[in-house]
Amino acid sequence: MNWGELKNLILFPFRVICDHEKVTSLGLMSLRDERFGICFKYCKGKVLDVGCGEGNRFIKKYKNGIGIDRYAWEGIDMVCDAEEMPFAQETFNTVLFIGSINHVLDRRKAIKEAYRVLKKEGRILITMINPIIGFARHKLAWWDKDQCVRGMRRGESWGLWSSEIIKMLHEANFISIRRVPFLYGLNNLLIAEK
Repeated sequence: MNWGELKNLILFPFRVICDHEKVTSLGLMSLRDERFGICFKYCKGKVLDVGCGEGNRFIKKYKNGIGIDRYAWEGIDMVCDAEEMPFAQETFNTVLFIGSINHVLDRRKAIKEAYRVLKKEGRILITMINPIIGFARHKLAWWDKDQCVRGMRRGESWGLWSSEIIKMLHEANFISIRRVPFLYGLNNLLIAEK
């Protein structure tokens, strides 16, 4: 473990409660950047980032894709629902839900829609914390605009169990489903192929 990794581990509680910009300004890796980093490893081709959030940050860094959200955050490419995406079949190589599938009301329909817009041999990437950790993290992150500006709607969840997501992926006909734990095992990346 190098000094940067050790520093991030020791200051993990600080990284959880502070906003991404503050964490980054102190030379630490933000939780958002850790999620982005693991997704970068598995992205391929043209990407659709569903629930991209303010600034459309992942797509801005990746430079080949579209960021959508149902909330009109500044910088996103398109406002639309994950359950009915305005894209032709087989448009994207990768569909991302980076910490966002828990905010989609009809998750099964959104995952089936992701399958529809993926090209053959495309992949879906979903990062998600479990509901217990998600509740604690969101309550500590009082600054999070996702909560204090957009708010939580009825039907949204603080997080999801990996087993729930895997079941939905199977139901949507995804194959080669695997789970990659990260962030000291507190977060998971679920990867599946079309």
